[in-house]
Amino acid sequence: MRATLGLFFLFVLTQQVLCQSLALPFTRYYSSQEYQGGIQNYAITQHASGLLYIANNYGLLVHDGTTWRRFSLPNSTKTRHVQVDENGIIYVSGQGEFGTFSPNDKGQLVFKSLKDSLPESFQNLEEVWKVFLGNEHIYFCATDRIFVFDHNHRFNFSLESQSAFESFYFSNNTLFVNERQTGLKKLENGSFSLVNSYFSDKLITGLIPTGSGKYLVFTRDNGINELTGRSVANWKTTPELTINAVLRLSNGHIAIATQLDGLLLINTEGKELMKLNKESGLNNNSIVSLFEDLSGNLWLGHNNGLSMIQLSLPFGKINQYSGITGTGYHATNEQGTLYLGTNNGVYVQQSNVDGSKSMELIPNTNGQVYQIKSLQDLLLVAHNDGALSIRNNRAEKIAGPEGIWNFQLLKDYPNLILAGSYQGLHLYEKRDEDLTYLRKIKGFEESSRVIEQDENGDIWVAHGYKGIYKLRLDSTLSAVKVAYFGTEKGLPSNIFNNVWKVKNRLIYTTQAGVFRFNELQRVFERDPIFDPYFENDFLFHYLLEDQMGNIFFIGETELGVLEKKVDGSYQKHFQVFNPLLPLLNDDLPNISAIGGNEVLFAANEGFIRFSLNDNNFQPPVFPTLIRAAYLTGPSDSLIFAGNISQHLSGMTEIPYKKANIRFESSNPTPNNEKSLRYQYWLEGFEKDYGEWTDKREKAYTNLREGKYTFHARSRNIYGAISPVSSYNFEVLPPWYRSKLAYMIYVFVLLVNFLMAYRIIEKRYQKKTLQIKTASEQAIEAKESELKVSQKEVEKLRTEKLKQEIQIKNKELAAATMHLITKNGFIDNMRNNLNAITRKSKNQEVKQEIQKVIKTIEKNIAKDQDWEQFEVHFDQVHGDFMGRFKKEYDKLSPQEIKLSAYLRMNLSTKEIAYLMNISIRGVEIARYRLRKKLNLERSDNLQEYILKF
Repeated sequence: MRATLGLFFLFVLTQQVLCQSLALPFTRYYSSQEYQGGIQNYAITQHASGLLYIANNYGLLVHDGTTWRRFSLPNSTKTRHVQVDENGIIYVSGQGEFGTFSPNDKGQLVFKSLKDSLPESFQNLEEVWKVFLGNEHIYFCATDRIFVFDHNHRFNFSLESQSAFESFYFSNNTLFVNERQTGLKKLENGSFSLVNSYFSDKLITGLIPTGSGKYLVFTRDNGINELTGRSVANWKTTPELTINAVLRLSNGHIAIATQLDGLLLINTEGKELMKLNKESGLNNNSIVSLFEDLSGNLWLGHNNGLSMIQLSLPFGKINQYSGITGTGYHATNEQGTLYLGTNNGVYVQQSNVDGSKSMELIPNTNGQVYQIKSLQDLLLVAHNDGALSIRNNRAEKIAGPEGIWNFQLLKDYPNLILAGSYQGLHLYEKRDEDLTYLRKIKGFEESSRVIEQDENGDIWVAHGYKGIYKLRLDSTLSAVKVAYFGTEKGLPSNIFNNVWKVKNRLIYTTQAGVFRFNELQRVFERDPIFDPYFENDFLFHYLLEDQMGNIFFIGETELGVLEKKVDGSYQKHFQVFNPLLPLLNDDLPNISAIGGNEVLFAANEGFIRFSLNDNNFQPPVFPTLIRAAYLTGPSDSLIFAGNISQHLSGMTEIPYKKANIRFESSNPTPNNEKSLRYQYWLEGFEKDYGEWTDKREKAYTNLREGKYTFHARSRNIYGAISPVSSYNFEVLPPWYRSKLAYMIYVFVLLVNFLMAYRIIEKRYQKKTLQIKTASEQAIEAKESELKVSQKEVEKLRTEKLKQEIQIKNKELAAATMHLITKNGFIDNMRNNLNAITRKSKNQEVKQEIQKVIKTIEKNIAKDQDWEQFEVHFDQVHGDFMGRFKKEYDKLSPQEIKLSAYLRMNLSTKEIAYLMNISIRGVEIARYRLRKKLNLERSDNLQEYILKF
């Protein structure tokens, strides 16, 4: 059992190797006209952003995956070598010059010569062949001297050759040189030490470390040597090859660039894996430089042009360079021999004397081939001309109809073979070692390109644009009973229907996805078999389940494989297949299993090989690069040259009148420029990203002032969305909306406001003045009227007061006169009574009269008329009594009365009557009053009292 399994796996491996030796990698050639440079390319390197830098005859070439740019050295001479550091600084060496290219603030690459840092005696340079970036130093290598700089671009020291340096190599941070007449040296502790003198007369073109102190040394004309310590052994002599350059690839294989024989790939044991030259698809056999990029592609710098070999892809092309012509249709691997069917015939793989493999056309197979299939130990070909049988690499026509699509063993009849043809079905029988045509099966005349048999032996035929037929053979196997199924039986349409056998049962693919047939209800219903992996409306063009249980598929929009896992589930692989979509046969899609996990896709030109065992490819994801920004107008103005992967620092200011901007973007994914899709978003103008587009340019016009950020991202052919790149800029406002303008506007507005305020204020003041004047005039008029009125009122009041005073005076005078009259009368009465008393002698009478006299005197003393008099007096004389008493509080009541009588301008006699004293008593009273009032002798008492 173990031996059987071992033989089986050895057989499978052998078939893979045989097929792989025919399959050629995908390549892309760039001519000097395409990259607009010189024909020779001496060195290639790449930055982490994906930008490629190439040392070219005409200067430095920069490739962003879509476009090419060229930058010349100051003396416009050849650039011999190029390196780039992680900061994007590009180091170049060339004829008579070396230095750096680095981006300025606008992203433009600017060259800075480092030759000027050398002592003047060293500045007369010839060729500077190489530049290497070490951990501590940077080495610029010329024929006679090596210049050592630090990473701050300061010259440290130089190393002079004893004769001449012929080649330079940098490995494990160690510089090796091949010095003429001396041999191989390496730089240690600031000086060179001899490694081996064996190579003193040999030109070394490659140095690859293979272990501790072990190296493979490649020479231009003397083959390959293995260097171990001081010993040298011949590792592989290739006298027929002239080796120009060597590179160890990331997978450990070694690429050898030759002068006349193209590219040779070998493993670490020296076994040849692949040879590419003009006969196998290269445009140029002369290769001077090699570089493996971040995507695993191998770049070849030719003496004329550039080639990119996509070694990382798990695909290989079998086409005219492999020895076949025409469009591929079907293939098979029969007992270790590969047969390929195209529209030109059947090709078979042959072993050559030198051990190589080639394809040859089998005679008598010329024309359209549809299927090559091994049945019952017979290798049959379904051909436009009919059924063919291949034996000993020769084809024989089998009698029968023309136009055979396919063959199938008839279920339960091991010797009978069913063939689908342009018109119906035919039956063949194996007799002895030959295939014999029996008959056409009656009852069905439709084209039968796609047929399968179910477990009951019923034959299902899918017609491309009519529907699906179910055929049941009669007992004589000569006729069929036909059942037709179309849209009325559950199919979404009558076109693009196919039938396949997957997991040993039939499934039906339609425009609306995968269906199965319900035998009980005799209708088609949706089958969930592929629901986890495809949309419900996914349209399959071809399905193939290989012997490992993997399901390969070709669909309307994608192709790939469902890789079967141990638990019975599948892992879907499809992104890596995207580059194949435009290459496949669009007439009759086909997938042919030729080994375990290995298939051939029928292509427009031959076949494309794929093996799951080789599927280690990880699609690269590079950032989208904003390669340029222009201010558009009558003539575009460059504001950003795009040599910085992401322009995030600073803010580009754009005048308002020039606010029309156009951006150019790219993505460095190799050989992908036609499949890239972009999304753009101008933050500050748009809400989010727009639709995916194949346009690598985006323009905006008439932007308003403000700050903007332009974002660009891309989606490569593998469906991977790149990191975003951004560019910040600000559109300045027009002069009339600038800050200064707004300040002027505010100032003018304030001035206008003040002027308007002043004008309004003046108008207001004028109006106010007018109103005030009018008011004053009115007030004056009113006041005049009021004054007149007041005068009249005063006059009336005065007159009234006068009248009142007159009345009061009259009342006062009347009261006074009444008092005087009364007192006079009483005094006369008293005098008369006194006279009577004196005359009367009757004592009783006298006593009675005396009583009367006392009563009279008492009455005079208690007279209440004074109080009434005082009230009237104060009303007439302005509260004279109160004021006078307040001023002279020591006056007696009699003196107060005297003052009142004096103010009334009464005579002494009248006062005497009123006070019931004599005239002399009045005068004495006046005298005493003057003393209490402190009047001078010259002062008139009555005038003083009148003025008080």
